[in-house]
Parts: sequence; C-alpha cells; structure tokens
Amino acid sequence: MRRSSRPLAAVIAFLTFLGLLLLPGATAAGAAPAGGADPLPSVVPRPQTMARLGPDVTVPAEVRVVYGDEVDRPTRELVASVLRRAGAKRLRGGGSGPGLTVTVGRLADARVAEALRAAGGRVPEELPAEGYALAASGTAVALAGADADGTYYAAQTLRQLVTGVRTIASVSIVDHPLMPLRGVIEGFYGSPWTHAERMDQLAFYGDVKMNTYVYAPKDDPYHREKWREPYPADKLAQLGELVRQAADHHVRFTFALSPGTSLCYSDPADFTALHAKLGAMYDLGVRSFSVPLDDISYTRWNCAADRAAYGEPSQRTAAEAQADLLNRVQKEFLDAREGTSPLQTVPTEYGDVTDSAYKRTLRERLDARVEVMWTGTEVVPPRITVADAARAAAVWGRKVFVWDNYPVNDYGQAEGRLLLAPYDAREPGLHQQLSGLVLNPMNQAAASKVALFGGADFAWNDTGYDPDRTWRAAAAYLAGDHPDAATVPALLSFFDTQHLAPTFGAEPWQPQAPGLAARLARFRTDWDAGRQRAALEALRPTAALLATAPATIRAGVADRGFVADCAPWLDALALWGRAFERTLDALGARLDGNTQQAEQRFAEASSLAGQAGRIRTIPGETRPEGPVRVADGVLDTFLAAAPGLGGAGAHAS
Repeated sequence: MRRSSRPLAAVIAFLTFLGLLLLPGATAAGAAPAGGADPLPSVVPRPQTMARLGPDVTVPAEVRVVYGDEVDRPTRELVASVLRRAGAKRLRGGGSGPGLTVTVGRLADARVAEALRAAGGRVPEELPAEGYALAASGTAVALAGADADGTYYAAQTLRQLVTGVRTIASVSIVDHPLMPLRGVIEGFYGSPWTHAERMDQLAFYGDVKMNTYVYAPKDDPYHREKWREPYPADKLAQLGELVRQAADHHVRFTFALSPGTSLCYSDPADFTALHAKLGAMYDLGVRSFSVPLDDISYTRWNCAADRAAYGEPSQRTAAEAQADLLNRVQKEFLDAREGTSPLQTVPTEYGDVTDSAYKRTLRERLDARVEVMWTGTEVVPPRITVADAARAAAVWGRKVFVWDNYPVNDYGQAEGRLLLAPYDAREPGLHQQLSGLVLNPMNQAAASKVALFGGADFAWNDTGYDPDRTWRAAAAYLAGDHPDAATVPALLSFFDTQHLAPTFGAEPWQPQAPGLAARLARFRTDWDAGRQRAALEALRPTAALLATAPATIRAGVADRGFVADCAPWLDALALWGRAFERTLDALGARLDGNTQQAEQRFAEASSLAGQAGRIRTIPGETRPEGPVRVADGVLDTFLAAAPGLGGAGAHAS
C-alpha cells in the first residue's frame, strides 16, 4: 500500500508546494539570474558574494587533494567526506597530472592563493576572522581560509556545492561573518537535552557555521541550585566529550555557572567554590565562561555579610556586588589562564532599555571586556531593531550580546506548541550594534533546528537574510542528501501548522498557519462568489497534503530526532488532515444534493477533530505540558464553520 500511494503523495505535495512558492512575496531558492545563466546554488548561511564561473565541475573517480600545513584534522575529514559524497573513489596527495585537484589551506599560504587564482577565484587583499574564499572551475577547486575556522567554513560551503552525482557547482565565493559570536544558548527551563542530543546539535552548529554553544540548562542542578558542588565523574566525562565535539566542529563551548540564587558575594568561601568549579571545566578544555545573574532578586541578600559589605539591598548595591564578583572572575580566574575568552554574563535586568540605578552602576563599574547579554526590549520580543540595540549599547556601555528567546517554548503561552516559524523580525544591520547573537531553543532539540537555521544565517549575514529562503533550506537539510519529491513540501506544510510564535502577552509576534490561512481565504472568496465546485477542487490538494504529510515525514526525513520530537504533532496533524478531507467531501456531497452523506461526512470530521484535540505533549519533555496545537485558530475554525456554508444554487464551474 505504501508503494502505491507514494507517487500520488509526491504529485499532491509538489502541486501544493508550487502554490506555496507562488504566494505573494515568496521567491524560489536559487532562482536563475537574469539572462538565462545557470542558477546559483543555495548556500546557508548566505555568502557575502557568490558568482557563477562556468559549467559544473566534474568529479572523477580519483581526485588529487593538496592540504596546506595548518589544515586541521576536522577540516581534512570534512573535505574528504564531501569529495567521496560527490563521487570520488580515491583521494591522493601530492604529484601532478590531469584530473581534478582540490587545494585547501590558509589564504596566507602562497600555494593556496595561487590555486585560488588559477581556479578563477578572487584573491582578496584582506579577509576578516573566520572568512574564506573559494573557487571551483574546470579541473581545479580551491578553499582558502583567513584562519583555521575560515578554512573549515570553506569546506562546509563546498559540502553545499555538490549539485549531483560527480558534479560541484562552478562558483567563486568570498565570504565572512558579520557577527563575531553566533550560536545557541541551552538556557530553557524543563527537561534538559540529552547527551546524544547535545552531540548532534554541536555537529549541526558546525554545518551552519555557528561558532558558539552556551551550556546553561536551568534544570541542571549543578548549573544553578548545586552550583558549589562538583559534577559527578560520569557527568564530568560527558561534559568533556561535549567540549571535544565542539572543538571538532569549530564551536566555542561556553560553560555557564549561575550562582545568584544562593551566592554570598562577600564570602571568600563562595568565591573559592566558584573558582574551583570553573577550574574543573578549564581542565576539561573549556576556554569560554559565563556567570549569569538572571532570574534572581535584588531586593534581598542571601547572607547578612552582604548587607554589612554593601548596605541595604537595592538596584545600586546589587549591581555593585555583581560587578565586584564578575570583575574578580575576569581578573583572577580568566586573566590568569592562557587562551581564555572574555567573561560573559546575563544581568538581572536583561529585557529592556530603560536606564536605572542598576544599569548605571554596572555600566560604570563592570570590566569593559565582559560581554553583557540582553534579550531585547522584552523577555520574548516581537522584534529587535537596530535602534533598540543602539539604546541597549548606550545603557550598558558596550555592544550587547543578544540572547534571543526564540524558539524556546518553556512558558505558558507556548503550551502545546512547536515553534517552527522562520527566524524573523530582527532588523538587517544589527551586526553593527551587537557583539553576537545566540538563540534559546526548545526542549525539543532536533525540532529547534528549523529556527536555528535562520538564526545562523542571520548572524552570519543579516544584510542578505531572507527568512523564507532559509526556511526552505532548513526543510531540505532535515530531509537529508537525497529526499524524494514529497518530503520537503510535506515538511513545509507541517512547519506552517506550527507557525505561531507567542510572546508573554496575548498577541503573538508571528501568526499561525499563514500559508493555510491564505488558501482558506481564497476558498471562501470563491465560494461566496458562487464558484463552489472550483473552490473545493482548488482546496483538495491542500487537505490531501496535510493528511499525508505525517506519513511522508516519518518515511522520508533523515533526521530521526526531528521525527521523534514531533511525534504527537504529526499524530494530531494526520487526524486534522483527514478531518479536513472529510469536511470537503461533505461540502461536495451537499452541492450534489446528497444531504445524508454530507451529514455523515461532517460527523466523521467532527470525530476526527475530537481525537486530534485529545493528543497531548510527551510527558516530561516540555514545560508546560498540554494538548498539542495544530494550525489552531485557522484549520479548526474553518472546520467548525464549514457546516454553515451555504451550497444551494451553486454554480457548476
């Protein structure tokens, strides 16, 4: 049965997907340039410059690979895997002769620069940190990095240039990130990610050129409540494995320790405990640290000694104590050790740009090197503008490091939701005012990749960011290297049913199911104009796509963690999709004058919708738990109103 239904599902998916692409404002990824030239490949993050050089490069069975002296093991392994995936059977080094030669190394290496020039690439006079230049044409491919990170990122771009079996897109690219810090903070409440999920995430961050992971799970007791206590040996071993995994994918592992709930700022024993906890992580290989002081009170002290040292609790005295602590960590711990990055912190006032005694005191007393994190103008901001960031920089006395609370779903308004809308409503040009950007993800690690894909693209090149393009690229990434024709459209239709992005208030900052809502609006316009049969036929592929999408996703998506994370929502969508189909059948029966069959189909639709509404989130996985929501306020509203749609006198058109 599955084999016979898959071609039909693919056709339905493709036709409906075309409808998605033709919505106002939508553009196709890799659209052909004017003049009929071959389309540019889709690369995420979007490069600063990319130009077509000629026809695709053919990858023969044997490829010569030349590495510069400073190319690290992860980059060499990545290049080799990309070439093998492109069709190479044997990779050899050195020598000369006909066939494809791939040269990899630093731009400062004269051999690499010459290979770049010979491949038709532009040799930039200067490349910013983490930047790279790449060229592929004829029988030459060259990857030239500004540093080790840039060389690795060039290889990640090469991975996306494999256009088919034995072909690589012939392009010239010069690229670099606009934000220095780009990544993820595991900072949500509720069930922390598993070790396996974190390992998978770190590999994913390398794929999308994120360079930062902040370990700060609120429900890790040794991160917050038991911050003084050393990690048990097994947990410490896992953290060490994460640090090594991060390094292999050119990700900075930042260890965060959050002592504010019980810290006595003036107690030498507490600073000694903090020093020892951070020291144990340094010994594991961590070189980046954060001491967050968020979600605590500054209207009370945790010990009498702090009152004696700083006075009565207040915004000003809390900031004085915090500045003293953070400055000591920077100067006595980080400055005393080699290879460390500046300290990061989350202040107690983290979600506004209103000046206060607290902000003023930190601005005046805090070491200028300390990175200050900021969530925007609200805890979950509906938008972040360049002007907002400039005001934040003014009140904190430095560029701020944005902790963006999207797609996190650990609060009441997100109950029962996956947040799968594209990363959006962050203004181009923010890189001029920010030191970096990290997104706070969902408890569902793999499902978070949809939004994180956009965050990675935006942080790398906010001036060229296209949320819809990246949304489609995220679907293609989850589908894997060789998806069938139905998988990406099925994913996009599913994403649309999980599009609502709430705030802490009543109004969401992204609407629910805008693609579906647009098609239902067109249906209603045609129906009310007397074109009922045409309206039904136009809407049936959408209903069929939603009904079949869950099975298509389960069968076709390569990222099995995504399928597991989304299981309750896929179960519910299958039922909602069937209810949608039954509702359209009922309307059709009514147009045919078959009232009894119409009532039966409406009753079946109501039963299916009731079953869907009783499906709940996975116990223990999310906070808060509740019934899963699928296109709520859009599909359910349509199905409830459908029996009241008039059908008498319908046109046959």
